[in-house]
Amino acid sequence: MKEYEEFKHLRKEIDNNNPFCALYYLESGESFYIEPVFYTQLMGFKDHYADKYHLIIEKMLELVKKNKKIVFTGNFENPLTDVDNYIYLEVTDVTDALQIYAEDKSRGSDYGD
Repeated sequence: MKEYEEFKHLRKEIDNNNPFCALYYLESGESFYIEPVFYTQLMGFKDHYADKYHLIIEKMLELVKKNKKIVFTGNFENPLTDVDNYIYLEVTDVTDALQIYAEDKSRGSDYGD
């Protein structure tokens, strides 16, 4: 499994029931999973907002401390990680709170035919 540079200072464990997702623990005992799709989306924010990227990581850790157990998922309606008693957050749940927004390039053109 890939080692995520931003969280290498934290204890990492393997969850055999969720082998594709990284599981990290804070020193104070709170835990969180990072799904690969979430991390890919996070890298998009790093590319576009390099000067604010550290704020996103700090907010993630703040949310973990507050909520105790979080799955950072690519899609909360269809998560890759299946665990009980965790809340599921998408990247925009973190970034919107910081007023850092992804540009939506998937919407159609404003021009008529």
